[in-house]
Amino acid sequence: MKEIIKLDSYTIDEVKRFIGHQEENIKILEDTFQTEMIVRGDEIVLNDDDDKRKQIKEVLDALLKLVKQGKTISKRDVMYTLKLSETHNLKAIDELYQIKIARTMSGKLIYPKTLGQKEYYYALKNNDVVFGIGPAGTGKTYLAVIFAVQALKNNEVQKIVLTRPAVEAGENLGFLPGDLKEKVDPYLRPLYDALYDILGQEQTERLIDKGTIEIAPLAYMRGRTLEDAYVILDEAQNTTDAQMKMFLTRLGFNSKMIITGDVTQIDLPRGTMSGLRRALHILKNVSGIRFVYLSALDVVRHPVVQRIIERYENDDETQDD
Repeated sequence: MKEIIKLDSYTIDEVKRFIGHQEENIKILEDTFQTEMIVRGDEIVLNDDDDKRKQIKEVLDALLKLVKQGKTISKRDVMYTLKLSETHNLKAIDELYQIKIARTMSGKLIYPKTLGQKEYYYALKNNDVVFGIGPAGTGKTYLAVIFAVQALKNNEVQKIVLTRPAVEAGENLGFLPGDLKEKVDPYLRPLYDALYDILGQEQTERLIDKGTIEIAPLAYMRGRTLEDAYVILDEAQNTTDAQMKMFLTRLGFNSKMIITGDVTQIDLPRGTMSGLRRALHILKNVSGIRFVYLSALDVVRHPVVQRIIERYENDDETQDD
């Protein structure tokens, strides 16, 4: 039996923003629910049995509400809405788009795209030391850089310090060609990408030249106290226990530290304790330190990447058992 959902309260532009380019969003819904959905003028025709129809209508209603808020629905939005539907948490998606973090150089609004990112957002906002733990694609590094830039723009800090352990080079940067920046740059590409997105390449390079944004390998943090700074340690799973302790004790007054990493991607030599793993264990109840755990559900890359991560996570759990 067919059911018709009327869209007469939506403009032509709003309907277009809902269905996506060449109805790509509708195709995702059809593929997920294994049904046919026909968009015909100002109505959607559902061809499905009653047990699926309730869930389909709930998902459509959640997405159409976002359209009314001015959102253009992306494939990622559809995929995440479907995920929330599976966990009976659809109402939560409305909250995400109420939070406006910043705008990119192109004017695109940056907001938490998942509930995990929303938790991370509040952690970054309210704590001096935050650990963002999760797989690639969860936005942990990107959001950390965005917060750092916003703090700099608002004169909350005087500089941004970006660092990571260069495990791939064995920390023996002296053997690599070029000056310090040229040696470290390849390992900090994700941080640069985020800086270019929010500041543009020209302003980023200018701030680096002035020393307002400092990029250095983790070994160069030793012996320093970082005050009035927003400090980001990326790829923290590849720190040793001693390196992590050294880094965390660099925190000075009026500074913030964000530590990001993925404990499933440790590249340290066999038998070497990851500084991130140990920190998660011994610092979990320390006041002023917040741990946020992101998962495959928070991956904001291509849907296939999310499915790949889920498979690996499930396989790791099976092996642990």
